[in-house]
Amino acid sequence: MSNQPATIRVKNLTLAYGDYTVMRALNFSVHKREIKVIMGGSGCGKSTLLKHLVGLERAKVGEIYYGDQRFEPGTSQAEGIRRRFGVSFQSGALWSSMTLFENVALPLEHYTQLPASEIRELVEFKLSLVGLAGYGHRMPSELSGGMQKRAGLARAIALDPNILFFDEPSAGLDPLSSRRLDDLILELRDALGATIIIVTHELASIFAIADSALFLDVDSKTALCDGNPHELLDDPSSNAKVRRFLSRGDND
Repeated sequence: MSNQPATIRVKNLTLAYGDYTVMRALNFSVHKREIKVIMGGSGCGKSTLLKHLVGLERAKVGEIYYGDQRFEPGTSQAEGIRRRFGVSFQSGALWSSMTLFENVALPLEHYTQLPASEIRELVEFKLSLVGLAGYGHRMPSELSGGMQKRAGLARAIALDPNILFFDEPSAGLDPLSSRRLDDLILELRDALGATIIIVTHELASIFAIADSALFLDVDSKTALCDGNPHELLDDPSSNAKVRRFLSRGDND
């Protein structure tokens, strides 16, 4: 993947809240169709980095590029770039007063001029992609946790984004449901040709789906590595803290 042009480039990025620095000097790239995991211990800034990447927070220092366009939240150019995003939040973030069909149809109704008949077809197709065909009439409260995660994913892919972001997609799921969600993410990457960034601390998911993993270190406030998780674990020259994280301390 390193031979392909970068879809996302992050240059010398500093994440901060006021005078408090969360992360500094972050430099990494994400390539087309790559699945990159952002990992690290609690409080290291994984979700904060994700918020910067999707434009919910503005960087104190540094630059983010999508293709050759600099991403600066609040500009019309940034809004155009964000139309290419699909974001699936940890909670699913479904509107509780809307049916599943209405939740998935919302971005299509808001951002396109498609007739109702085509929107219905697209919503039904997206629901079928995530294994929820026939559930469009259900309310979010009638769905299990795993189904709510998949419903949030259906909404995230409603506009056929070429970049997908996931915040702790497996949080709260049992191991079997988590594995099914991992498989679904891989299937969607292949079906949509999407580039994917995932925030997670779930080792099973990291090893199952990540092409590369960026490790954020809460102590040094920067990234210690960026590489394939299997190689990072097996290479004795890798950072010891990263290997301990990836082995749950079994190498101690």
